[in-house]
Amino acid sequence: MGVAVGPIRVVVAKPGLDGHDRGAKVIARALRDAGMEVIYTGLHQTPEQIVDTAIQEDADAIGLSILSGAHNTLFAKVIDLLKERDAADILVFGGGIIPEADIAPLKEKGVAEIFTPGAPTQAVVDWVRAHVRAGADA
Repeated sequence: MGVAVGPIRVVVAKPGLDGHDRGAKVIARALRDAGMEVIYTGLHQTPEQIVDTAIQEDADAIGLSILSGAHNTLFAKVIDLLKERDAADILVFGGGIIPEADIAPLKEKGVAEIFTPGAPTQAVVDWVRAHVRAGADA
């Protein structure tokens, strides 16, 4: 992809069977209120749907919210699909109910950052600004 212009674009997604999306909506709103363009995919998305959306929307990042316990599988699948589709430049971050012991292995697989319950929305906004398209107008 070329040099990105305009606001940072983030796909916020709820992969798998988890039906609780309050946190994802709170993060989506915080990112939007901070001047970013947010595409919220809704509940029960497959990794394929999430990656397709991110590519179609020319997203800079994907934020995954997982409460179901399937984080190791779902994060890895999204990362693998991005690589397969030559879109590994789309940064993946996430949050939810993720045990501390799983965070380092997820980062080793390519997840850029994990936010656990109670993380301030401003911390997510600040991290996205600092790590996604550093220097972009957002």
